[in-house]
Amino acid sequence: MRTLLKVQMDTAAASELIAGGSMAELMQSMMERLKPEAAYFAPQDGVRTAYIIFDLEDPSQIPVITEPLFAGVKAKVSFTPVMNGEDLNKGLSKIQGA
Repeated sequence: MRTLLKVQMDTAAASELIAGGSMAELMQSMMERLKPEAAYFAPQDGVRTAYIIFDLEDPSQIPVITEPLFAGVKAKVSFTPVMNGEDLNKGLSKIQGA
């Protein structure tokens, strides 16, 4: 299922990883694991935030994805099912045909 993973990083923990040179490794490892369709990074609510669109094949992936983020940057995470335009059109056509 196409999923939006939102990662909000604790400022002190993320700053420590950046200063120690390991933030890039954490992000690279996450990108290799998730193979995202898209990934964006921006400040939101005053903290470093990542928005990653990827295919969540099975809910059992959640601990594997989140534990490094909890341990590494004391992150707050959320998972939201999302659609692209094609998915939306497919869903709307099912409503109209019902």
